[in-house]
Amino acid sequence: MARHSILDTLNDSLRKDTLAGISTMRFPPGQVLFSAGEHCRGLPLVLGGSIKVQMTGLSGHSIVLYRMGSDDICTLSIGCLMTGRGYRAEAIVEEEAEAAIIPRGLFDRLMDQSAEFRLGIMESYGRRLDDLMLLVEEVAFHRMDERLEEWLQARAAQGQRTLTITHQELATELGTAREVISRLLKELERRGQVGLARGKIELTGLKKRSATA
Repeated sequence: MARHSILDTLNDSLRKDTLAGISTMRFPPGQVLFSAGEHCRGLPLVLGGSIKVQMTGLSGHSIVLYRMGSDDICTLSIGCLMTGRGYRAEAIVEEEAEAAIIPRGLFDRLMDQSAEFRLGIMESYGRRLDDLMLLVEEVAFHRMDERLEEWLQARAAQGQRTLTITHQELATELGTAREVISRLLKELERRGQVGLARGKIELTGLKKRSATA
């Protein structure tokens, strides 16, 4: 049985109908759940694993918009279901994931018949919108060297000393070109703040940020 907090907003009758109408699937790492231009067939409720949603621009550069883990709802799918437009990004499984899919017709019925469900959906949408606005602020107003150092500092603060990530993957995280990331990492290496190896970054000289930093 699918376990997701949004289902707890439904009354017994709607919950029973929803559990009968949704399908639960597992997805292996690397699988593309949806691509830009596709129309949304339903609302994914993430039950476990990790899924990243990323957008690719005309330049060919990609940027990770957000990630979904256990008990998350796909924000882009909410927007597509409400507007009838296609996806503007793609979703890729990072760690084996499980998701329950609420079909479009059932989603429309739940939005119409359950004020609690509707409120839960809009709250989820609003929280993700706040995160995306912060991302826009970072991209628009922060220099790439600052963003890279902040990204690395955040991992160091979590106790990570060795990151298994390629320069291209890191470029996608930050929405820039691989060449830019490689140049900035080389400068950090020259300053003794990181050590570089194939597919790895050693956070040799990065200090953990204090709670008040």
